[in-house]
Amino acid sequence: MTTEMIEKFVENKSRKSVAVNIHFKERSSVKGMFIRSVDYDELKRKNLWRVVSDAKIEEWNRTRNMDLPRIFNGLSFTRLTDED
Repeated sequence: MTTEMIEKFVENKSRKSVAVNIHFKERSSVKGMFIRSVDYDELKRKNLWRVVSDAKIEEWNRTRNMDLPRIFNGLSFTRLTDED
């Protein structure tokens, strides 16, 4: 997916700070929340996205530990959908 497509989906007001489903070309989908850290704009320019998985969102909300999110390349995304 392109940066613009991902940005349009992620930056929708109703999706800020909520988990979404991220579908990939060559791996199983991931449920997670996009993180807006200090390097968000720099990563976005490179189509890289910091995501904390659904299982770690509660801990992320408590601690804001930057070891919890992972960085994914937006080119490997096939689509983004709202969490079921």
